[in-house]
Amino acid sequence: MSNADAGNGAKRSQFWALYLTRFAEGFGFITLLTLLPTYINALDPQSTTVLGLTVSAGFIIGMYTTGFTLAQTVAVIPLAWAGDRLDKRLVLLVVLGVGAGVYALFPLVDSSTSFILVRALQGFVVTGAGLMTLSLVGQIADVGTRADKIGKANAAAFAASIVGSLGAGAVYDAVGFGPVFAIITALMVVAWVITWGVLDPDPTRVKGFPFTDLAVNRKILTMTSFRAQYAFAVTMVRTWIPIYAGTELAAGGLAVGATAVAVTVTAEKATNMVGQLFTGRLSDAYGRSLFVFAGGGTYGLVAMAIPFSAAIGTGVGTEVTLPILGELPPAYLPLVAFSGLLGVADSFREPASMALFADEGTDDGGVASSFGIRELVWRPGSVAGPLIAGWLMVEVSMASVFYVGGAFAITGVLAFLAILAHDHGHAALSAW
Repeated sequence: MSNADAGNGAKRSQFWALYLTRFAEGFGFITLLTLLPTYINALDPQSTTVLGLTVSAGFIIGMYTTGFTLAQTVAVIPLAWAGDRLDKRLVLLVVLGVGAGVYALFPLVDSSTSFILVRALQGFVVTGAGLMTLSLVGQIADVGTRADKIGKANAAAFAASIVGSLGAGAVYDAVGFGPVFAIITALMVVAWVITWGVLDPDPTRVKGFPFTDLAVNRKILTMTSFRAQYAFAVTMVRTWIPIYAGTELAAGGLAVGATAVAVTVTAEKATNMVGQLFTGRLSDAYGRSLFVFAGGGTYGLVAMAIPFSAAIGTGVGTEVTLPILGELPPAYLPLVAFSGLLGVADSFREPASMALFADEGTDDGGVASSFGIRELVWRPGSVAGPLIAGWLMVEVSMASVFYVGGAFAITGVLAFLAILAHDHGHAALSAW
């Protein structure tokens, strides 16, 4: 075997180790998302008074997600700085070790307060694992294959989402919370061992504070105009699809079981996974901006169509009883179809967006910080979005969550197009 073949084999092994870590991260994240309506029903959050202020049930429901995203927000800068300044492999190993302990805590949750606190710890783990794996994939990959490799890493996370959501729903229905989290904890330990054994130490060291220069990077600023708004759309829509499916009829939901909820989540993940096996390669070949615009705009339109699921289902006659899933209301199967379409739309946007940030970070000497900026831009929407959605769900209607979420995606792509058109004219969507 030549040195070149040996080097390519070693690089492939490192990619597979990172894909496995991405799988472990995605498995833990999607399990909690799938079981979120179950936690809402089990913990039954009620309005309460704190220091003379009334805290509504809708706010507490929103905090089930916002506590997670607030922790992510706090963790982004120190984790990204550590990744660029120190060894990304070492940072990743620390995060995976913490993750094993965090997931072991979930079976002990017995109140909304303890759930929110443990979810916050999970936010630290998910952020660290995501930043380090994507940064290392972007750093190891050649520039002409970057979106393709990132797309495959994302596909690994979506594969975990499919296995995790279906498995979590089925295992919970059979034996409860404990075994679900034992599986996740074991997976995190396996990912730690393989990462330690296969991944080479990271030789790059970036002095100073790369966030400063990257924060004024023109391409990153343009992406920010879209991403800051799109964060509201994805966080609200992606989180509220399983909530819509699983919460009780009185709250505007469909009241289906945990396994049926898992199918709604799986539909989006499956189409996104399959799409990203190909769309990343297309983005490498034809550019980034068209894929971001088309994917983001389509996502918004599909999200705004979700409230019509009941009317479509009634018209078509989709009220059925299926093995395992049980009796399903007319809105359920159209909701699953819309969830799948959301995955198709996002599979065009995501690898193109990530590759753009990886390109700029690698060129300017701080790939972890570049992904850190990408995360920070996402945080306001991911923190405020669930609070808005929780309020809308309780005070307005379930449908309003999807109308508002979809509108954020549409305004985001229009702002993105306007800036590109100003800078590049008729070549706007082929500029990058």
